[in-house]
Amino acid sequence: MKISMHSMSVDVLSNILGNLSWLLEKGEAHATAKKIDPSVLLASRLAPDMFPLTRQVQVACDIAKNSVSRLAGLEPPRFEDNETSFEQLRARIARTVAFMKGLPAKDFENSETRDIRVPAGPDRTLEFKGLPFLQTWAIPHVFFHVTTAYNILRHNGVELGKADYIGGGKQL
Repeated sequence: MKISMHSMSVDVLSNILGNLSWLLEKGEAHATAKKIDPSVLLASRLAPDMFPLTRQVQVACDIAKNSVSRLAGLEPPRFEDNETSFEQLRARIARTVAFMKGLPAKDFENSETRDIRVPAGPDRTLEFKGLPFLQTWAIPHVFFHVTTAYNILRHNGVELGKADYIGGGKQL
């Protein structure tokens, strides 16, 4: 059985973003139970030069939707970065997943050899073919930001484990 680029991009990235939504749900429940202002968790970061939790979620969503758009040969939609609550972040994830799942598989045909260009600052553009882009850039970047969000929440006392990250609260 041949694995499709649609499946390897849309399905994989939608799954990890769904797990991220679960992590945020647990983060919000933790804040409520411990009477912690949710904005404290949302603004938390692991190091002074790293993005806070809110931005980690926004970037994970942006990279996912932008990557699948590029693979499908489409201009990605733009989302404003104005989320200030767990609920709004989960809504952004849901909007991102809905967009990705709405892309037809036919748009990904031959995308493994499609030329992909990713802006990397004002004077630099990264260039890939579709399959190496997905394998070495898109998936690792999304997983990095989801992992960092997990680590921020875990560092702040949210009871999370590997099953939460991998299964999004689903029974494994």
